[in-house]
Amino acid sequence: MGDSKKSGGLAGVTAGQTALCTVGKEGAGLTYRGYDIYDLADNAGFMEVAYLLLKGDLPTQAELDAYVARIKTLRGLPEALKTVLEMIPAEAHPMDVLRTGVSFLGNIEPEGDFSNQGDVADRLLAALPSMMVYWHRFHADGVRIDTETDDDSVSGHILHMLHDKPPETLHQKSLDTTLILYAEHEFNASTFAGRVITGTLSDMHSAVAGAIGALRGPLHGGANEAAMELIQKFDSAEAATSGIHDMLAKKELIMGFGHRVYTTSDPRNEVNKRMSRTLAESVGDTVLYPVSEAIEKVMWDEKKLFANADFYAATVYHFMGVPTYLFTPIFVCSRITGWAAHVMEQRSNNKLIRPAADYVGPDLKAWVPIAERG
Repeated sequence: MGDSKKSGGLAGVTAGQTALCTVGKEGAGLTYRGYDIYDLADNAGFMEVAYLLLKGDLPTQAELDAYVARIKTLRGLPEALKTVLEMIPAEAHPMDVLRTGVSFLGNIEPEGDFSNQGDVADRLLAALPSMMVYWHRFHADGVRIDTETDDDSVSGHILHMLHDKPPETLHQKSLDTTLILYAEHEFNASTFAGRVITGTLSDMHSAVAGAIGALRGPLHGGANEAAMELIQKFDSAEAATSGIHDMLAKKELIMGFGHRVYTTSDPRNEVNKRMSRTLAESVGDTVLYPVSEAIEKVMWDEKKLFANADFYAATVYHFMGVPTYLFTPIFVCSRITGWAAHVMEQRSNNKLIRPAADYVGPDLKAWVPIAERG
């Protein structure tokens, strides 16, 4: 990079190139390998999007069928990993569970030569939902579930394991769409963390474990959990309107609004909001969706802050019976596709990522013998 652009948090600083995704680009918006996110959300399944990101282009029907069949064979968990998941405390955060699960899988199924990277990506795509729900069901329900379901989709696999039955079509399709919306988002914090780790020529499991660590933080991936907790505080749209005004007056942080890159709207929110309304109607909800709309209106009217992808995703998941603490781990089950694709892209033209820093400490000091100090 020729200029010496400086910015807190690297905002607006170009840190590399990618062919995977545009975010907020004029005339393009959010795209994956050139395909508009709205086209993908309306027409594709998540497995097609996973193939697109990991393999480079949309699959033919034969390629998709083969890919789905392959992923289904990779959902089972080794006994040693199940033992580790059972040993993790019930009160642990599920993001910590996935971080540990990925790390342990890297011990018993190491990547080895980087020529195996595609196999590791497929294994993680298949196994992450299994890890997440196996741990949850063991500690919440006291059961050891079979993680090898026959569902063709990741979304169906997750809901089937959660509820012990194949999901209804509306739920499977809605979850599938959120997975598409979450799959990739350029140099966000977790992806960049993964690329930094990859840049050292480390293995994919390390890069993904580091990315999970970054996504765990509430300023990045935890906003949907925080949004759900906020929405559930209010029993009516009127209570939400006055409550949010009070929170703003007290300068309290309200999660699920605004974005570091988008300036006027998050293109993913429109899709999530539509699904939330449909699901609310299907379950007879008359509180959570109106409360969400009321919060969204106050935030825009008072602060000109728009709802981001996390805000309505919260109620989408809630209406499908997904526990709140699994919201961000489900994000991982989607974003593994973007992370793995970025690991592969970083490796294809690797350079160690090592930015400079402006020193703001004291000037050079003379050494003082210990007897003369204080």
